[in-house]
Amino acid sequence: MTDWLQYALAKPGAWRDQPFGDDVVAKVGPKIFVFLGGSGVGAVSGVGVSCGDRDAADEWLQRYPDDAAVMAYIGRHGWNSLRVGGAIPDDEIADAIDTSYGLVVAKLPRKVRDALS
Repeated sequence: MTDWLQYALAKPGAWRDQPFGDDVVAKVGPKIFVFLGGSGVGAVSGVGVSCGDRDAADEWLQRYPDDAAVMAYIGRHGWNSLRVGGAIPDDEIADAIDTSYGLVVAKLPRKVRDALS
C-alpha cells in the first residue's frame, strides 16, 4: 500500500494542511492539489484530485464507476474522488496526483512557480 500523503508531500513545495477539521490536504503554495480522505488515523481511503475539467474527470467515472465519484462542491470544476484499494491501480492514482499537482502549479503566479524549481 502506497503512503499517498507522503507521496503528495514529496512534490516540490508541497505541504500538509488541515483546513477542514480532521480532513488532511496537500497544498502547493496556497492551493490544494489533493484531498486525502481517511488520513487522520490509519491508511488513506481515497484521494480527491483535479482532473483539469469535467470532461477529463468524467473519463474516470466511465472507467471506474465503482471507485471514482464527482467530488461534492468542486466536482463541477473537474475534481473527482478516487477510492484507494479498489479497482484503480496504484500507478493510476499516482498519475492522478501528479496531474492534479501539475494543474494547480500551472495556475500559480509565476513568482511562486519559479520558487518551486
